[in-house]
Order: sequence, then C-alpha cells, then structure tokens
Amino acid sequence: AAAPRERPGSLKIAPAAMAARCRLAARFHHIHGTNIRLDASHTQATRVESFANGLCFSQEPLAPGQIFLVEIEEKELGWCGHLRVGLTAHDPQSLEVVPEYSLPDLVNMGDTWVFAITRSHNRVVLEGEEAQARGRPWEPFLLIARVRIPRDTLVGRSRPGRYSHILDDLYKMNVLPATARRSRIGVLYAPQPDGTADMHIVINGEDMGPSARGLPTTRPLYAVIDVFASTKSVRVIPVDYGFPSLQTLCRLVIQKHIVHRLAIDGLDLPPLLKSFCQHE
Repeated sequence: AAAPRERPGSLKIAPAAMAARCRLAARFHHIHGTNIRLDASHTQATRVESFANGLCFSQEPLAPGQIFLVEIEEKELGWCGHLRVGLTAHDPQSLEVVPEYSLPDLVNMGDTWVFAITRSHNRVVLEGEEAQARGRPWEPFLLIARVRIPRDTLVGRSRPGRYSHILDDLYKMNVLPATARRSRIGVLYAPQPDGTADMHIVINGEDMGPSARGLPTTRPLYAVIDVFASTKSVRVIPVDYGFPSLQTLCRLVIQKHIVHRLAIDGLDLPPLLKSFCQHE
C-alpha cells in the first residue's frame, strides 16, 4: 500500500531533517544591509554606524513551526525605536538592493510581514478574541497551534552580579522588557487548516499572538531581523526541538527553589552545574 500523503502545512517532519534544517537556518544570510557586519560564524549581526540599513535574513527558509531566535547583545543610546522582526517570501539572493528599512521599505515590496518590537504592548489580541493565557513560566514547552518548542532556550536571563537577584522574579515571570539587553525574540509561522499560516512573535518564552495572518505556505519564508535604532547587535540562538535534557530539568528545579541565583554558589553541586544554572 502507498504511504499516506501529508496534508499541506503538516509539522510531521523527520527529526533528522528538521535538525539539519534548523542548523542551517540558525545563521544570518550573507546578504544584508550596508551597515551590518557579521562575525565569522554568521550568528552575530552588528550595526556599525547610523541607525538604519540594518536588515538581516535567515540563511535558509524556515520550516513550518521553526523559530528563528535572536538575543539582543548590545544597545545604543540616542536613537528612537527598537528591533523589528518578521518574515518575507523574497529570497535575499534575489534582491537587487537591500532596503534601508524593513518598515516600510521591505514591506512595501509585498509578501513581507514585519512587527516592530516595543518596550511593552507587543501582545496582539484580535477583535473578538481574548488574550492568551501566559501559562506557568516553569512549563517545559511553549505551545503555538500544533507547534511545540522547548521553552528554556526561549527565555532571556541576566548574568549573575551584585544586584542581579533583584531581577530574578522578573525573569521568572517572563516580564523582562522586550527591548532589554539579553532579551530573546523569535519569529515563526504556524500553518492553519485553510492552507495559510499565522506569523507569531515570541518574546522571552511568551507567545505574543498572531501578528500577521494569511501568509502563503506554498513559498519559502525567510526570517527578517532589522537591527534598528537602539538595538545595535544581536546573536542567533539555536533551538533544539526535543525533550529538555536532564541538565536543563535540573536547572529549572534548582532555580525554582532558591531565593536568587547568587545563592547557587552555596549549594553542594558540581561546579559546571552551578555555572550552567547561573549563567543561562
């Protein structure tokens, strides 16, 4: 008997194929804005001057449900505006000139959906819908439609320091400001029953809701990262789709039961586990 055919938009992708595709897409494309400099690994993008011409793209199109996640590494004072993220059906290789701005330039070319990240109010609630529940911050997976993503990698955290314990409750509740340094922001598309897709923005492990709807799933979709204005440098964070490791589960339990991360130093734990719990 013939093997059953997958429906359009199905997320049943072979684990090995998904892993290989994720590794390829977890880099920036060599086509980018004129003010962007990539590091040797193509995982860090830095805007070297001005506040514009900071467009970047994923190296490969995203698979359905695959998140392209970046962490804000550097900020620059004196500019208004922050990171912009989204998706485009334009192959970066086909662009004669990389637009100066994602909004409005790239969007005006059509087949592009971009969301401007603000310090707050990023959640999208459509008319007639209620805001989605945030869920408990210790739940190991974030669920978006049929997409299931390990939450731990999605959450930005502070480095331990003299005053970092003051922020611990904020980090645990996932209310770190979206535009803050070390905040993690991702974009993905979730296929829908009608054959289209919704674009979702994820900020520090929280789904902001469908920021665009009706995206075509018949064309390759690339992630768009606009390193704009006060956002100076970002780094791609690879996301493994699978069960959390034992090390990750241990970290979640430890962080849940301590007063603040500086107290980890006093625990009778292997040094490598202590560092893992404090720094990530």
